[in-house]
Amino acid sequence: MNDSVTIRSEGLTARIALMGAELVSLRDASGAEWMTDGDPAVWSGHAPILFPIVGELAGGAYRLDGREYRMARHGFARRRVFELVESMDSSAVLRLTDDAETRAVWPFSFVLDLHYALDDHALSVTAIVTNRGEGAMPFSIGFHPGFAWPLPGGGDKAAHRIIFEDFETGPIRRIDENGLLRAFEDTPVKNRVLRPYPGLFHADAMIWDRLSSRMLRFEGETVETGSEEETKLPAALELSFPDCPMLGIWQKPGADFLCLEPWAGIADAEGFDGDFREKPGIMELNAGDSRSFGITIAVFPADAGE
Repeated sequence: MNDSVTIRSEGLTARIALMGAELVSLRDASGAEWMTDGDPAVWSGHAPILFPIVGELAGGAYRLDGREYRMARHGFARRRVFELVESMDSSAVLRLTDDAETRAVWPFSFVLDLHYALDDHALSVTAIVTNRGEGAMPFSIGFHPGFAWPLPGGGDKAAHRIIFEDFETGPIRRIDENGLLRAFEDTPVKNRVLRPYPGLFHADAMIWDRLSSRMLRFEGETVETGSEEETKLPAALELSFPDCPMLGIWQKPGADFLCLEPWAGIADAEGFDGDFREKPGIMELNAGDSRSFGITIAVFPADAGE
């Protein structure tokens, strides 16, 4: 049995693992890889889907309607094999449904569909959550793509930058050694630009829980040609996330990847001991309802234009 599915467009090839419905490779027309290599000595992930929680639970547990349940960081979807329900040349649909094992840690009946579709130089990923139970279902969801840093043809790693859609002047959050939210600190974004460097991540991920932007651009070094008639554009990708109001940016300090993570949910704060439905970032779906969350990754190889 195949453990992945591959889809293609004129400009991109994407491979998605059935384990976790995880995007593990995104190559452009030249064959250059835009995702992390998933080196297990550093970080074995590529782009896990975070469901039905994002981040860590205080004490590794949550309380719901008077009962306590335990669940690992980022939930169980990334460690479950999805069913391939549709596969075409440029698109695929993968599905996870509840079973006795999921209901033991999260007592709800659900369907989680992941739709992947390529259109020339862009990959869209849409997660559709459906409540097939009889009562309201609380949950969070998030995306965790890790991109090559430096980008293919992007030049000097230190010259890369992230450009936010909006001015992000508000403070950011960090997590403690247990993965729980701690105090705010000043934003490192200046005039919509963040210049990542390994030292930014010695205190783990940077988290925006009050995000204005719904799109950002991650781009490499600009090449100076010395000619006014010729413009060489840097290698870049644009990440759009209209349904996710939060963002994490993370790497292992010094590693050759950078995770740009749109979230609709967040880790527990230090000391949180309330009911799961009161947890910040939790949404609820009524019985029979569905809700979709999408991201789009647009790839622009160096010198290719936009």
